Amino acid sequence: MKTRNGMALAVCLISLLAMVSCNSLSTLSEENLPSLDPKTDSQADDLDTANQPDGETASQLEINEATLADIYDRVYPGVVTIWTYSDARGSDNTRPWGQGSGFVVDTDGHILTNQHVTDGAVEIEVDFPSGLKSWAEVIGTDPNSDLAVLKVDIPQEGLFPIPLGDSDQVHVGDFVIAVGNPFNYEGTMTLGIVSSKGRTLESINPAPGGSYFSAGDLIQTDAAINPGNSGGPLINIDGEVIGVNRAISTESFSATGNPVNSGVGFAIPVNIVRRVLPALISEGSYEYPYLGIQSLGEWNLRTIELLGLPADALGAYLTCVNEDGPAHEAGLIGAGRCGDPVLNPGGDLIIAIDNHPVSRFSELLSYLIMNTEVGQVVTLTVLRDGETIDLPLTIGARP
Repeated sequence: MKTRNGMALAVCLISLLAMVSCNSLSTLSEENLPSLDPKTDSQADDLDTANQPDGETASQLEINEATLADIYDRVYPGVVTIWTYSDARGSDNTRPWGQGSGFVVDTDGHILTNQHVTDGAVEIEVDFPSGLKSWAEVIGTDPNSDLAVLKVDIPQEGLFPIPLGDSDQVHVGDFVIAVGNPFNYEGTMTLGIVSSKGRTLESINPAPGGSYFSAGDLIQTDAAINPGNSGGPLINIDGEVIGVNRAISTESFSATGNPVNSGVGFAIPVNIVRRVLPALISEGSYEYPYLGIQSLGEWNLRTIELLGLPADALGAYLTCVNEDGPAHEAGLIGAGRCGDPVLNPGGDLIIAIDNHPVSRFSELLSYLIMNTEVGQVVTLTVLRDGETIDLPLTIGARP
């Protein structure tokens, strides 16, 4: 999370109590949506595996101090500290306004971090482990996934890109490593596991009606992530980036008011980065797919009975459909008006997209993020009044 003069920036703290709810159930607003190109990583070379036994990778080796030390030594040169200033260069105030983490993605001087780390900054400073410091320019932002790309002008020999991995190959239980600058402690390494995949949180992009679009397919980890870690890499034991640390969920705070790690952290999967990053560098933004729906995240037996659904019902239940959105034009039906806090029966239950089964809203979200793009036609299979029907839908762009 980004810190501001030692205090945590509020956008980094994800409070479960802040989520929109309906009858005590989380109602997740909208769909999210990048897509994922096949592995074409021209931004970084493969890691040197000369010190590993023939035919083995780090993921096949026992995790020990030597392995972790080697990973750190290879990754750390590419992790940077980001300082933000609220005053223009040359002012009397030399005190930074906020701090976060980031990492080098290529030898052209591009640095990836969270958008919330740089929001509101007048000047941005990037500090490298070598001691080199450079002013940076924001060249692209993505509020839907909370990503920002910075550009620094330094010699290539001072840049150490970290290889990008494949978050599709990440499994619950895998060891992961976070490297960043929690509480201004530069170059901190923490170890944990992947606790879950496909999590959904609010993005920082406002949606029509006063809510926020959803950010999906997030990786959950128990590796210690604290204020100042935002924007830093989540690394697998092959030394590859598999996520960008974004937020924590906590109810614990330090004496100074900073949120404290409670073992529930979230990272943006690297396969979203693979899709979004080229557009952020070349265009400054990325166009996310859009359906125009609101859906229940989870439900219990009482909810199922209230909605008149089968006891074994699985899918994304539409609490409402935004007028003039792609879902409305495709003929999908929501249970009520958007913004109505009352949970009503009568909404469509999306059970598949392009024949890919959907058991909950987060799975629909993940599919849209990783497999679709604006203008693409998909087929939604819905359960309506006990009957299963297929509806073609042309995906739009988030407003």
